[in-house]
Amino acid sequence: MVTLAGVALGRVYAGSLLTVLVAGAALGSVLVSVAARRLPSWLVAPVSVLAMGAWTGWCLRLAADRAGLPGDFAQITGDAAANGIPRLLTAMIPVEPTPDTVLVPLVAAWLAGLAGAEVALRAGRVLLGYLPPALLFVGAVYVVGPNADAAVGETLALVALAALGLAASARPAGDDLVEALAPAVRARLRARLAATSAAGTAVLVAVAALLGPAVGALVRDRPVDPRRYVEPPQVQTLDENPLIRISGWALNPDQQLFQVTTDRDGTAAEPADGVTGSADSAPAAGGGVRIRLAVLSDYDGVTWRVGATYRNAGRILPAVPPAPHATVQTVRQEITVGDLSGRLLPAVATPREVTGARVAYDPGTGTLIRPDGLAPGLRYTVLSDRERPDVNLLGTANTPAGDEVARVLHVPDGTPEQLRRLAAQLAEENGAPYARAAAIEQWLAEHYRLVADAPSGHAYPNLAFFLFGPRNGGGQRGTSEQFAASFAVLGRLAGLPTRVVVGFAAPADGPVRAADAYAWPEVLFDGLGWVPFDPLPRPDDEPRPVEEDFRPQPDKPPPSEQPEPTLEPTESPSPQAAPGRPDDGAGGSTPVLVAGTTGGFLLLVAALLATLFGLRRAQTRNRLHRGGAGQRIAGAWREVTDALWLAGHPVAADLSATEVAAAARRALDRAGVTEGGPSAAAYPAVDELARLVNQVGFAPGGVTDAQAGAAADAATVYTGALRAARSWWRRCYWSVRPGPLRRPR
Repeated sequence: MVTLAGVALGRVYAGSLLTVLVAGAALGSVLVSVAARRLPSWLVAPVSVLAMGAWTGWCLRLAADRAGLPGDFAQITGDAAANGIPRLLTAMIPVEPTPDTVLVPLVAAWLAGLAGAEVALRAGRVLLGYLPPALLFVGAVYVVGPNADAAVGETLALVALAALGLAASARPAGDDLVEALAPAVRARLRARLAATSAAGTAVLVAVAALLGPAVGALVRDRPVDPRRYVEPPQVQTLDENPLIRISGWALNPDQQLFQVTTDRDGTAAEPADGVTGSADSAPAAGGGVRIRLAVLSDYDGVTWRVGATYRNAGRILPAVPPAPHATVQTVRQEITVGDLSGRLLPAVATPREVTGARVAYDPGTGTLIRPDGLAPGLRYTVLSDRERPDVNLLGTANTPAGDEVARVLHVPDGTPEQLRRLAAQLAEENGAPYARAAAIEQWLAEHYRLVADAPSGHAYPNLAFFLFGPRNGGGQRGTSEQFAASFAVLGRLAGLPTRVVVGFAAPADGPVRAADAYAWPEVLFDGLGWVPFDPLPRPDDEPRPVEEDFRPQPDKPPPSEQPEPTLEPTESPSPQAAPGRPDDGAGGSTPVLVAGTTGGFLLLVAALLATLFGLRRAQTRNRLHRGGAGQRIAGAWREVTDALWLAGHPVAADLSATEVAAAARRALDRAGVTEGGPSAAAYPAVDELARLVNQVGFAPGGVTDAQAGAAADAATVYTGALRAARSWWRRCYWSVRPGPLRRPR
């Protein structure tokens, strides 16, 4: 029965080693109890525990040798004793029999065999002796959970063995004893036995009727996986988002991160390794290979993250089926860690065997970590299956869609409008998925410059500044971090499932330095798998100005402000000549001419003032309500600076927004506007507007329409408060003064 528990648990283990070791523990524990049944009861447990220690030690040594674990036996045993239970519940299935994954089943099997044998043999309670192995079997089934088929055969065998044991250990009543009883006593005994049997049968039938439907329903339910209650190995921020390390590595190009040796029998030198989507690219030229550090699939508009769930794995990793139209090449590398820190283990994709280091693995992304962290001098060997898709099928290949790839198609909210327009422009000009991916790759390679001193950052504002920022102000230049992140975001906007990979363009043999680190994007194609692209520009190419090929759709022009028509003076009819005075043909009299001229002049002045008033109103409307969010915030800021100029407190053009806000507050104080008065809202309004202006200046594209509306309200409140503090004729002159129309913008 104890052995059957090992068989049930062994269904999630690789190979049959665990079942054999558990069977040995079951046999050993029962044999010790049988051999020591004549010894005092207090002596059996110590003898059995000593035998258990010897058997467990031999089993741990065997498992460590087969798994090829480094370190001495004492270190391996201590680590297994300290981490046996959590590693058993976080190990990747199929679980490889290693010391930390076999220790708990071995000890539990031995103790169950010892307890069951002692109760059954020494106390004669066979049915009660079944309890320890039965509980062990239930625990094994629970640990397996939904990760294997139902243990129907093992359960039936367990029940059959229990029935056989009960039958073999039954003690028939002696005939002589029965016959010695008086007839009346025999009758009462038979009646009592019949009543007891009937009551027991009734209880069993009632329990079966009550619990049968519930138990039957549970058979169809998916078992609970106990692994969900155990936290898997975790990583630090630098390991969750190693993309931010690119800029730091670029500033220390000579730092030796690790040493690599490639088995040339396992892989051939290929000068164009790496970018399958671009045959003319060769970041790992000279027979090198592309080594992957992490795969980043999740993006929230601020950070790219791995988003992996790591499970402790043994030497053999779960097999990942290759793409149907891809050839698989085996690559074996020996890697010695140098200055590389963190927990991420570099390896050629896709790893299937790791020796020399205890690892945890995420099959979804193919990312490896060492839970104990990297250390200088750590040496391990990785055997990988590198896929090479058929490039001849890329032109007609489709990209998958649906819930299975929703993670790598997700575009978070807040995408800058310019990014959407650029993605739409590239998608409209290229219909097929590969054509769209190649167009994005070509766009980035032709229009931007690769530099080593660009600051890190791949949030929406960073990407917008990289793609559309002024070239003479730091825009349109970046490291591979910005190139890969921009490709991935533009690809998702164009309907392509993309992800970002951080790794190294490493030589086949020799040191891998910080200068070899870079990031590249990948696109998922049906039947071909993940295909890498290289949007980095050629070293000698001069980037073309973005403005030549990207012309954002102009905003709808504001409706032209129709000035009020100028009323021309009408020609007055000739007055009738006064009686008795001759008509000399010289026109009207002098007073009439003077009145007509004065009226015409006044009409011209009124028309001019109405025109100036209309132009000023149109200027304010255009500034506060036309264009993008950033343009409207800038327009609101110009309204405030114009108001200061109209109030006689002009500010210099070289002042920062914070300094201008301080000057604006002083202008309110001089105008008699107090913070406790009816116009007190002007004080916080100008401060809030200065904050928004700083946000536009330092994070272009990161403001929203709601913030632009708040900026317009703030500008209106401030200018209204400053204008209301002036006399009535100055307020009238404020509205028609032409100065803001010709001031530099």
